Amino acid sequence: MLDRGGEISYSTELKAALIPSSPAVSQFAKSWGKQSQSLMMAVPEDERSRILSSIPLVIPPKNIANRLDISSNEGLDNSQVSQLPNPGIPTPPPQPELPIPSPLPPPEELLQPSTPAPGDREEIPNVPGTVTVERFEVVGSTVFSKEELDKLLADFTGRPISFAELLQARSAVTQLYISKGYITSGALIPPQSMTGGVVKIQAIEGRLESISVAGNQRLNPEYVRSRLAIATQAPLNQNQLLEALQLLQLNPLIQNISAELQAGSRPGLNLLEVRIKEAKTLNSRIFADNGRSPSVGTFRRGAEIGSGNVSGRGDRASLTYTNTDGSNSVELNYTLPVNPRNGTVSFQLSRSKSNIIEPPFDELDIEAKSRDYELTYRQPIVQTPNQEIALGISAARRESDTFLLGVEYPLSPGSDDRGRTRIFAVRAFQEYTQRGARQVFAARSQFSLGIGAFDASVNNSEPDGQFLAWRGQAQYLRLLAPDTLLLLRSDVQLAAGELVPLEQIGLGGLDTVRGYRQDLLLTDNGVFASAEVRYPIYRTGDKKGILQLTPFIDFGRAWNSGSKGEPDPNTLVSAGLGLRWQYGDRFTARFEWGIPLIEVKSSDRTLQERGLYFSIEFKPF
Repeated sequence: MLDRGGEISYSTELKAALIPSSPAVSQFAKSWGKQSQSLMMAVPEDERSRILSSIPLVIPPKNIANRLDISSNEGLDNSQVSQLPNPGIPTPPPQPELPIPSPLPPPEELLQPSTPAPGDREEIPNVPGTVTVERFEVVGSTVFSKEELDKLLADFTGRPISFAELLQARSAVTQLYISKGYITSGALIPPQSMTGGVVKIQAIEGRLESISVAGNQRLNPEYVRSRLAIATQAPLNQNQLLEALQLLQLNPLIQNISAELQAGSRPGLNLLEVRIKEAKTLNSRIFADNGRSPSVGTFRRGAEIGSGNVSGRGDRASLTYTNTDGSNSVELNYTLPVNPRNGTVSFQLSRSKSNIIEPPFDELDIEAKSRDYELTYRQPIVQTPNQEIALGISAARRESDTFLLGVEYPLSPGSDDRGRTRIFAVRAFQEYTQRGARQVFAARSQFSLGIGAFDASVNNSEPDGQFLAWRGQAQYLRLLAPDTLLLLRSDVQLAAGELVPLEQIGLGGLDTVRGYRQDLLLTDNGVFASAEVRYPIYRTGDKKGILQLTPFIDFGRAWNSGSKGEPDPNTLVSAGLGLRWQYGDRFTARFEWGIPLIEVKSSDRTLQERGLYFSIEFKPF
């Protein structure tokens, strides 16, 4: 029998690791039955009346020691098994870095002064003397109501007026259009026979005759034309046109845009001539950091290549490869615009293979393979140069398989007897972004519903592929002074029940609570908050390079749902200091030292377990 906290030992040369029993045991026995060494297999909690059994196995020559805290000599229960490193948990991408706030170009750079309104070009009938106008009838106005126009012209009615005042009445209508942004609209007084003291004023509401696009190379001109057409519906409004031009100026496909209104073939018609300069769309980056779990190797390196305009329609594609000492992963993304309001359909495919390389578990040959597929539709419903509100829905398929000594084996909570976890989830998300000259705020909310369909994992008890969870993320970036920034980040997840590890939230590491190992806490629910200041301490002579001092404080709290045990500790707090070097848009490097304010057990084998983190990114083109 095992002593409390003891190890399984057959001799001074041979030690074994406790693992849970399962139907896969017979596969082990069949594969390794000719050997004399044995590995103790723990009995599940509901079968503890049975004694520990042993089966012949080949044990690696190096001693294997399981450092788990064994609370009973009856073997490991499910909570203890969950302490085994799980290489099948993919690292979610960090929140995208917010762009540094900057003002938009002045309106006169985007839209050249327009031609005079049509009313200013019309001649007024030369009728001598004065005339008494009882009322004006404005014909052809779709923008202003009769009440608005009657109130505007009230001072010119009920009394004799000169023809100069008649001109002023017409001009008042024109100025009303211009004041509301309808700079190509106006009014004129057509030839008429005045009867009953009624004078007709003809409103001519401007509209575009055509939109021409010049300066494009690979970008389809219809991409620009269709986005401007939405904002230039009759009657043409300068404010709406300017807003559409500003949105295109913010578009990563366009480096610069300008437009000019020209007179059309007849009064009320205009031509919009647009000139663009395309931005660089082919991009690449090489990166390295120590942001992965020590289980698969903390040192991560990778490369990405992509294009922001694959076919000329503004479709984006990227291919990313990432590697650690114990893992390899590849990810493919493709996004296609489907309407001129910037609605998109995107597809993501990722595959990864991981092996545990952290002692003492490296001798168990624990391996995991995962595959993710996701189809997403995203549609902005409010889009201005200063803010965006978007809604979206995704269908996600996630698959994970775990292996022990080369044989399929359940090492992950929620997996079946062959170590397989299958998830089909529908995710509905909402995004909000607000931009200003000195600040940017972004928030994202996502509801995930796991459905027991399409071969998803369905177990008699949680966790499995049926779940409900909500995740909310927010970032705030404030420009305090030139090159001095305040960055606030938060992340929260709430689950209605127990979740499989693929859907849990991780706390600790490079992008969450610095000072602790990556994903030290992996739970169903969690809250994370961080505050960081970036203060410039050195600039190069050409102003392209800047070195910033980055003090920060991070906080995280984690807890589980259902009958799962709680992590101890369940709260992580750290403070630290870092350096951030950026040279132009091509090179960025970070080095940070986080000091844990709540002590946890750690092996201190890796830099991140000592609170040290680094990140390097280079963009060749």
